[in-house]
Amino acid sequence: MQGMHWVFGYGSLIWKQDFPFVAARSARIDGWMRRFWQGSHDHRGVPDDPGRVVTLIEAPGQSCYGCAFLIGHDVFEHLDHREKNGYERHELAIHFKDGQVVDGVTYVAAVNNIAFLGDAPMSEMLEQIRRCEGASGRNVDYVLELARALRDLGVEDPHVFDLETKLA
Repeated sequence: MQGMHWVFGYGSLIWKQDFPFVAARSARIDGWMRRFWQGSHDHRGVPDDPGRVVTLIEAPGQSCYGCAFLIGHDVFEHLDHREKNGYERHELAIHFKDGQVVDGVTYVAAVNNIAFLGDAPMSEMLEQIRRCEGASGRNVDYVLELARALRDLGVEDPHVFDLETKLA
């Protein structure tokens, strides 16, 4: 469709669609994994105490499952603002369960962005997630909502589920 684009969601886009879309489909991207390595100064934390949200980390041989949304080009203005805290659009191939592959985009927080936190010991990540809260709510709720949404999609993600279990 003219002027339409597929956007792959792997974090809050899966469970918080505050944007118009024409279609939503379960999907995967290859060569990436989801990790709670991005700081959130605006949604799940504050500038002096950022929460932790997911980004994609390159991982050859791995796949990341989520949801793809077909959107009009004008929706990018909203998504670019929503993902402004270190995320940039990244073009990639999106794979659907029926074997169809489409060109699309996702938002990736590169390791050199100002809000990137990187890996940390599990105990530090848990303490930070428990403590932080921002304009969009508690950081804990972000983890719990993402875990629920992934289960609803039939997706296994040990990193997310391990955090969820330890937060409960």
